[in-house]
Amino acid sequence: MIHPIFMAIVRRPDLLATHLANHAQLIKAEAASLGMSLAIRAGSLAVCIAALLLALGLSAVAVMLGVLQGSFHWVLVSVPAVAWVLALAGAGMALRSTTKQKIDVVKDEVHADFELLRLTRKSSHD
Repeated sequence: MIHPIFMAIVRRPDLLATHLANHAQLIKAEAASLGMSLAIRAGSLAVCIAALLLALGLSAVAVMLGVLQGSFHWVLVSVPAVAWVLALAGAGMALRSTTKQKIDVVKDEVHADFELLRLTRKSSHD
């Protein structure tokens, strides 16, 4: 007895070609968005490093000015705090994992195909 999938391929080879073309298109689209995702992560890492250096410098200047003046001003806290927030935001964006999600989409599609093939094989043997 011939497997139903093979019978479908023999009768309608265009369905297999369309299915494989759709898989190739999905992989191509995910690869393109993966490149953009990596570029965004690299940019946010650069923002994080620049803001971190700026925050460290502004914090050091704020401590020196606070010690020299002997009094507290909110400006000495708020100006470095903006740079620290930018550094944290850049780090958060750089550490966010988007590549795993894109790879999982392709893996899920292939896994669904194999699961369908397995179910079809079981039903043909029953």
